[in-house]
Amino acid sequence: MNDAVSDSSPMAGKIALVTGASRGIGAATAVALAAKGAQVVLTARKTRDLEAVEDRIHDAGGSATIAPLDLTDGESIGRLAQAIAERWQKLDYLIINAAQMPTLTPVTQIEPKQFNQALTLNVLATQALLAAFDPLLKRADAGRIVGLTSSVGTDPRPFWGAYAASKAAFEVLLQSHAKEVERISKIRVAIVDPGATRTTMRERAYPGEDPQTVKPPEAVADRIAALLEEDFANLHRERVEISA
Repeated sequence: MNDAVSDSSPMAGKIALVTGASRGIGAATAVALAAKGAQVVLTARKTRDLEAVEDRIHDAGGSATIAPLDLTDGESIGRLAQAIAERWQKLDYLIINAAQMPTLTPVTQIEPKQFNQALTLNVLATQALLAAFDPLLKRADAGRIVGLTSSVGTDPRPFWGAYAASKAAFEVLLQSHAKEVERISKIRVAIVDPGATRTTMRERAYPGEDPQTVKPPEAVADRIAALLEEDFANLHRERVEISA
């Protein structure tokens, strides 16, 4: 095993759960945390994509476990929490990255099914994750929750109404939870806006953009990993501004 993932690594002994870990920022974050010594649990719907990320981590000497599941199924989240509790008895880091972006369209033309799917994944699943993993985060020495957001959640733009509404609700849930637990636990919550990043979601939103003009997911992942090593204040918020 290389030195970066030895027992003396900064995150040795830490257990991390990353949602949406099959690609983009989620995959890069899982790799970055594993490189610092964390045992990473990878969740997403596509098993094959998760296995590819797991292989990358193992090839680099890190530790990872895949947990293919649909986050819109609340029972699946509960089963995952139970499995993690039985194996590790705690959760140090919860990275809520999985999200769905409906087709960009005027508010009056939002497609109800897509809007419902986005609300289910971006909002309802977030609440289910917080509920299921709260006991395990409280068992950690310093549980940390990082939620990935978008600037449209606080600064709405034309045609982004459906996604923006879901992200606004996502942020309120995280903020409320942070205030509820700060006096009764060591849990701290951070909300991170990755900014313009080379992801599939970004490509869908800006099809004519040259992807090389925006930063890679690894830049955001490195910042998230560094943030988790910091003693950040509860309700920390930042936007990752790094040139491509």
